[in-house]
Amino acid sequence: MAKKLPLALSSDIRGIAVATTDYKENLTPYEIEKIAGGIISFLIKKGLEEKYNQGKLIIGIGQDSRISGRALKEAMVASFNAQGVQVIDFGLATTPAMFMSTQFPQFSCDAGIMLTASHLPYYYNGVKIFTKTGGAEAEDVAYIMAHSNQHKNGLKGTSQTADLISVYSADLVEKISLATKEFGEKPLEGWHIIVDAGNGAGGFFAEKVLQVLGANTTGSQFLNPDGHFPNHIPNPDNKEAMASIKAAVLREKADLGVIFDTDVDRVALVGPDGAVLNRNNLIAVLSNIVLTQHKGAVIVTNSPTSDHLKTFIEALGGKQVRYISGYRNVINKMIALNNEGIDTQLAIETSGHAAFKENYNLDDGAYVVAKILMILPQLKAKGQTINDLIAQLKQPAQTMEIRLKINETNFKDYGQNVIDALRKADFVGFKEDTENEEGVRMILSEPYGTGWFLLRLSLHEPLLVLQIENDENDMIQKVLPILRKFFATFTSLDLTSLDKK
Repeated sequence: MAKKLPLALSSDIRGIAVATTDYKENLTPYEIEKIAGGIISFLIKKGLEEKYNQGKLIIGIGQDSRISGRALKEAMVASFNAQGVQVIDFGLATTPAMFMSTQFPQFSCDAGIMLTASHLPYYYNGVKIFTKTGGAEAEDVAYIMAHSNQHKNGLKGTSQTADLISVYSADLVEKISLATKEFGEKPLEGWHIIVDAGNGAGGFFAEKVLQVLGANTTGSQFLNPDGHFPNHIPNPDNKEAMASIKAAVLREKADLGVIFDTDVDRVALVGPDGAVLNRNNLIAVLSNIVLTQHKGAVIVTNSPTSDHLKTFIEALGGKQVRYISGYRNVINKMIALNNEGIDTQLAIETSGHAAFKENYNLDDGAYVVAKILMILPQLKAKGQTINDLIAQLKQPAQTMEIRLKINETNFKDYGQNVIDALRKADFVGFKEDTENEEGVRMILSEPYGTGWFLLRLSLHEPLLVLQIENDENDMIQKVLPILRKFFATFTSLDLTSLDKK
């Protein structure tokens, strides 16, 4: 029997927008109408009551390629109009572009709303919310859901359509052109760069950015929006997706491959030899760029990054701060450090979410690529490739991730008990790394090789996530039996995934 789940709430709202055999819809036009009322309540709380009462509140709405997007958008537009709000319908858009709709003077939206569920399956959709000061926090979303009353200002709202993506693309081109002006009007001429949009919203990047700058984009794939995602999951952290872009780069003998997630707030790259530049490698590339431009800066990452990355960043004169997983967490840590006067230029997760201080602290996959495009002509002039930027980053011999299901209603407390017990356990070859703010991180030594592992709670699911790296082959297989024996003492842990390794 199909289940109806509650909406998933964090710094955005996600739910089932298309019923399946397993799940009933929980994000329909009915819920969207209530969310629209909550968004107005939130904006009034943010100081826009007078503007709302005057009928001058402007909200921009965009969507990714999901099949439910149009119906949900039409319901949201109708709800905002009925409540006396002016709406700009931007059609197919990206999450970063929707934030920029609050910054571009020709739109100057008081809020930008993106309908997306990122990389989740086609039957999901969601709502991401921006104001001129940045993205909504979890407490803002909670307020929106708790204050979903419909508002009246005695006025009828209006709606119009506009092309945001072309304006957003032109802004990126201008920034790249400024950084590469010594290489002429076509600084990417002679470069062969492939884009994989995964049938999401990122297909524009090939034509409106790369081709304008002179790049050859032959071999780009899955650029057309298709909300069924027929080719692969649009997720730079997915093995099948990365294998697809890697194969395209090698087949076309391209200089670079770019793969976006559905709403283009995440990205990964592939070098000319097929080397995948995601996770620690992407962090290293961007850290190199940042530390060349900002000597001694801090880089904030989430916690499950390699020890070798820390060594790499410090060798470049920077400092890494490992913080709690979740893109809003690492971004907010960067903002907090800058507010303390500590120069922090980049916040990035291993998932591919990356935000630069210079770019509104916004996690923007297209801007990440733009930062790399800015230096490509310089690399070429030196006879180098993007791989040379991370030549000094040591790679582990083995990596593994295991997700352990927690069969308890109060899974967070149960998972924390497991973490606390592991911290107190006394195992030969395990030593706690105290430079860690999430879960428990252990440094591995003989007889378990050289490496580390991290046990942490999943942000939203009833799971414990175990991530292991080792610099010696076959050593993870020696660690797992020790951990399995420990985990077996907790009867509500499902060890099936561990036993398959």
